[in-house]
Amino acid sequence: MSEIFPVLDLRDAERSTESRAAFLDALRAAVHDIGFFQLVGHGVEGADALLGLAREFFALPEHERDELSILKSPYFRGYSELGRERTRGVPDQRRQLDVGPECPALRPGPGDPSYLWLAGPNQWPSALPGLRPAVLDWMDRLTGVSHRLLRLVLEALDTPADFLDDVVAPSPHVHFKLLHYPGPAAPAAGEEEQGVGIHKDYGLLTLLLQDDKGGLQVDVGDGRFVDVPVLPGAFVVNLGELLEVATRGYLRATTHRVRRPAPGVDRYSAPFFYNPQLHAAMRPLPSPYVDAAGGVEHDPANPLFAGYGENVMKGMLRAFPEVVAAHHPGMRAPAA
Repeated sequence: MSEIFPVLDLRDAERSTESRAAFLDALRAAVHDIGFFQLVGHGVEGADALLGLAREFFALPEHERDELSILKSPYFRGYSELGRERTRGVPDQRRQLDVGPECPALRPGPGDPSYLWLAGPNQWPSALPGLRPAVLDWMDRLTGVSHRLLRLVLEALDTPADFLDDVVAPSPHVHFKLLHYPGPAAPAAGEEEQGVGIHKDYGLLTLLLQDDKGGLQVDVGDGRFVDVPVLPGAFVVNLGELLEVATRGYLRATTHRVRRPAPGVDRYSAPFFYNPQLHAAMRPLPSPYVDAAGGVEHDPANPLFAGYGENVMKGMLRAFPEVVAAHHPGMRAPAA
């Protein structure tokens, strides 16, 4: 596990000058070589309670979850049943609840950037009143951990630790999902094996809380996918596309996927996405590593944008075509 997916202890960044230097070296290697690692020593408690709430939410009657349908939200917030979200055009076999920062219901006008539709109110189940405060508190705590980790990544690249503070502050557009991957009734094959398809994340950092069932796989090169081991108490951390942009490809947003669990097995997870402000744009980091980098990966099917709003909106339009059809029929992906 340590050879492919390093385990980093956040406490090492503060123990001593020597341990901080060793931590930064290990962090730089992890984010450059593979783009995935396991983070322990983060000080965030309550993981079991949060996953317990996830199980309670997805155990609610289907009609109660459907009251929160993402199809009712022009802001791409709410509940998605199996197959609602798509990755590369293929329906993902997972249920989910999408949550963002609590914002008033605004309606962008003609000529406004389409990504402003990503700021709006969440939908919460009345039958589970404890979910809203627990999720918002979790998001607040992970925002703090993520900002600290982002500063350490910059320090590891010999960049001033506060270089991106104005990109994320005062209102990073964080994104959180509660996920349920139900095992099929019979062994799945082909597209039915897709819990979530091959993809990259759009923003800066992802911190994933997963249960003990596994299923997350990372592309380690030549199309070979390797299982990320389950490490109790750890967050699985990976990089988003904006850090690839900001480092001219020195850091990569690594391709990954999730396989469906076996028949009769239920997998629950909770990814947290740490992103810039919606209107923010990335600029190259002043770093010797970035200066020597060769550039971002060019994929005509997935252009990378320096502006976070444009970069995330390209994905939302592909992932939720029914939401677009219901609320934004004239909306188009940003031009590359």
